[in-house]
Amino acid sequence: MIRPMVFKMERPGLLAEGDKIHVSEGSLPTSYYYTIDPALAMSGNIPIRERMFARDGVVTGIEVNARGYYVTAEFEEEDK
Repeated sequence: MIRPMVFKMERPGLLAEGDKIHVSEGSLPTSYYYTIDPALAMSGNIPIRERMFARDGVVTGIEVNARGYYVTAEFEEEDK
């Protein structure tokens, strides 16, 4: 199963389409968040029931809008 995820990037040029990435997981009391190492971009808070188990992915797109730079990456996860 391919799982897309969106990350917020603060500056342009840190990542490009096709880049292979590794993410680390952080936890909060009711959710998780993911950071593209080494601190290039961060996901929003993900509910516990939607926790991601894959750690390696590929950047599939970068979008620029009034709110900033958004990186879309895809991760391959096993169906649970």
